[in-house]
Amino acid sequence: MMREPNEIHGALLIDKPAGPTSHDVVDVVRDLYRLKKVGHCGTLDPGATGLLVCLLGRATKLSQKLMVEDKAYEGAITLGTATDSYDADGQITETRDLPEVSLADLNAAAATFHGDQQQLPPMVSAVKKDGVALYKLARKGREVEREPKLVHIYQFEFTAYTPPVARFQVRCTKGTYVRSLAHELGQHLDCGAHLKHLHRTRSGAFDVASAIRLEALCHLPDEELPGRLMTLLELARLLQPA
Repeated sequence: MMREPNEIHGALLIDKPAGPTSHDVVDVVRDLYRLKKVGHCGTLDPGATGLLVCLLGRATKLSQKLMVEDKAYEGAITLGTATDSYDADGQITETRDLPEVSLADLNAAAATFHGDQQQLPPMVSAVKKDGVALYKLARKGREVEREPKLVHIYQFEFTAYTPPVARFQVRCTKGTYVRSLAHELGQHLDCGAHLKHLHRTRSGAFDVASAIRLEALCHLPDEELPGRLMTLLELARLLQPA
């Protein structure tokens, strides 16, 4: 006998592990709580970890308003090696000698990316060209012209450097490809680079410190779910002008 779908409305903050896609996480939440409507605010690549804001029930109507919020990340960039996807999941396209740079040198280079940037989406991405996702064209060995998009980098700062890996923090507008930022940094330093790891720490007013790990969610008793949810009223207050 099929169980009736539940009526649950609100936002659920999930700390996504590496591996599943954002859509996979949505499917897990939908199946766990027998929900008809589940969405999310801002895709994370499968290899990325951290905050994924899932919207349940009537809260899905707020997705466009919540999705425009700024994002914050921390992660690591590997210098000296470039990949076709700009991250560790891609195929290596070139390897170069490491430059003689200090942490201060890296931060000086990172500072050149602050402010408005016209960013080119990676070929291995879900952006569409003539109705076809770029990653599908990339799988066929094709590279096409992409339209740059305007993004804003509030902060791009390195916190540690143990060659060839540099750890960083970024605050940026929605839609920013941090792996493109890693690739562009490698071009700026003339050594090539790719994103080794990415962890989203904030999305608007939401913080990963308040999120539940996906594994823990899978073992959470149904009666404890309301205590993990942000209600529609709380979400509405967040969207009110300051």
